[in-house]
Amino acid sequence: MTMHVPELFGSMVFNDAVMKERLPKDVYKTLKKTSEEGLHLQLDVANVVAAAMKDWAIEKGATHFTHWFQPMTGVTAEKHDSFISPEPGGRVIMEFSGKELVKGEPDASSFPSGGLRATFEARGYTAWDPTSYAFIKDDTLCIPTAFCSYSGEALDKKTPLLRSMQALDKQAVRVLRLFGNTEVKRVITTVGPEQEYFLIDSSVYEKRPDLIYTGRTLFGAQPPKGQELEDHYFGTIKPRVSAYMKELDEELWKLGILAKTKHNEVAPAQHELAPVFSTTNIATDHNQLTMEMMKTVAGRHGMTCLLHEKPFAGVNGSGKHNNWSISTDSGANLLEPGATPSQNAQFLLFLTAVIKAVDDYQELLRLSVASAGNDHRLGANEAPPAIISVFLGDELTDVIDSIEKGVDYHDKEKKLMSIGATVLPHIPQDTTDRNRTSPFAFTGNKFEFRSLGSTASISGPNVILNTIVAESLSQFADVLEKADDFDAALDQLLREEITKHKRIIFNGNGYGAEWLEEAKKRGLSNLRSTVDALPVYVQDKTVELFGKHGVYTKTELEARYEIMLENYYKVLNIEAMTMISMTKKDIMGAALEYQHGLSDAINAKKSACPSAASLVEEKLLTRAADLTASMLERLERLEKDVDLGAEKETALETARYYRDVVFEDMNALREVIDELEVVIPGKIWPYPTYGEMLYSVK
Repeated sequence: MTMHVPELFGSMVFNDAVMKERLPKDVYKTLKKTSEEGLHLQLDVANVVAAAMKDWAIEKGATHFTHWFQPMTGVTAEKHDSFISPEPGGRVIMEFSGKELVKGEPDASSFPSGGLRATFEARGYTAWDPTSYAFIKDDTLCIPTAFCSYSGEALDKKTPLLRSMQALDKQAVRVLRLFGNTEVKRVITTVGPEQEYFLIDSSVYEKRPDLIYTGRTLFGAQPPKGQELEDHYFGTIKPRVSAYMKELDEELWKLGILAKTKHNEVAPAQHELAPVFSTTNIATDHNQLTMEMMKTVAGRHGMTCLLHEKPFAGVNGSGKHNNWSISTDSGANLLEPGATPSQNAQFLLFLTAVIKAVDDYQELLRLSVASAGNDHRLGANEAPPAIISVFLGDELTDVIDSIEKGVDYHDKEKKLMSIGATVLPHIPQDTTDRNRTSPFAFTGNKFEFRSLGSTASISGPNVILNTIVAESLSQFADVLEKADDFDAALDQLLREEITKHKRIIFNGNGYGAEWLEEAKKRGLSNLRSTVDALPVYVQDKTVELFGKHGVYTKTELEARYEIMLENYYKVLNIEAMTMISMTKKDIMGAALEYQHGLSDAINAKKSACPSAASLVEEKLLTRAADLTASMLERLERLEKDVDLGAEKETALETARYYRDVVFEDMNALREVIDELEVVIPGKIWPYPTYGEMLYSVK
């Protein structure tokens, strides 16, 4: 059966086309205006929208509705209610009111709140976000909503994101007015988040308690072949994986998600999906749905999708590249250099605003990607370092150097690149190469923030990115609005800001050890771990920034700080307890069983022939016994130190203790167990090996 993608795409979404078809014209226009201008929705309009939405959903097979929201757990949440309403005589009718559409009331007490809610203070509200379309999933009408407490504090990831988009819109429009643009009504940020993931056979996943409980392998010796040959990268997609990708595309297309690119990544069993750009708010919703669908569809194919940043030590981890840009409501990309970027003053001002923002708030950007999982990945050979820097490429770097020096720059023409075979076409050569080692790289008409971990909601990084750029634009507008000579003031502003912030620009190898020294000389921040980064959340500079732009209150920042600290040490505690359990229940037993077998072999030889040598068995037994003794010693140390962790008084002390003590204990225990795995025969070893997992999908 032929699949017609245009008919399939968005078929389960109450999108603009559906609303235009099903809503009265006046209601449709009012709803559009509400969405585009950020106005409050009137109840009479909501009632009409709700009725149309319910009828459409029922036609699609939906029986329930839910307010779909994104609490600070990092995943989505939903409470389902049916459309049924009782009628006399034991009958029911299907109803859905405007009040039910606009507002919900889930229990707020059990979600992470960082002290914003006490357990006995249960009331919380969900409020419909009309900028993100409702959709149907699992026969349920899902209504994207914000989530707030009884007293109005944001308890979710969506509310601050909408606030940050509003802040950047306000400041960007101020700047555009200075350039004489009176037509633009709104400026939006857009994102295209690339998503990396692993696929393994469910049969091996189910035999690994560490994957089940923590999402990553806590033990595992390296297989004979990993990613050394890089033959998996962009390689032929296996039929089983191809079938999975095909169904995943279809499920995402139904939900209006612009899944575009799919390919094998560098590590065995690793893959990537990339969408077309969407408005940041919608892109965030869609990325959450993408991760959910990746897991759901994998199960239908007998596979498990792993989204942890580093599920397998020693091979590439998974990131999420956040491709970010700024556009007007007319579709103009404000980060588009044009044919002659040196003559594009508006582009240069917005470019400089981003450079300034990244330099001024580099610690905040590092914080935005901090998590226990991402600590395993940042700084490894497949990921940017924890040091934040900006890659511009040679041409733009030359342009801003010329501005700083006050000299003319002549834009370079694109050359035609000859590949050497006459049958092949001449290809226009870009004026600059790409840099895959940079955490924040300009890639033509957008910035690619490459430090995000694969499990992360893209909301947090984009809240910070939007807000810090809004602050730069605000400062620029303050200066230029007072200028008598705009052109002269603009020239001086660009020169001063580039001179002040050029230290953040680095076009070299971000993976090289020499960059660490160079960054230190430049005075750049190097917050190596999540625990180092999190206190930035509650610094006066941070509180002032977010308060000025109405994105976070001081209380909301303090809450997020506490939540992330608790999440960090709880994750490490779960990992430590899982290691202890696996070691005690299975690995210790396997080690002893192996030694008993060797002892029996030695005794059998001696019984058969008292003079017979047992040098091989005795040597193996000695090595196994030494490793087992070391394992027991390190296990006991880990158990003791985990118990001591409960005695710490504050969340920050606990987090630091887990990083400095418990995490090191875990690494020490893993080291000896990975040695044991190589020694003990496979028929005795209790868990699937790295080789068996990474090559489990045939």
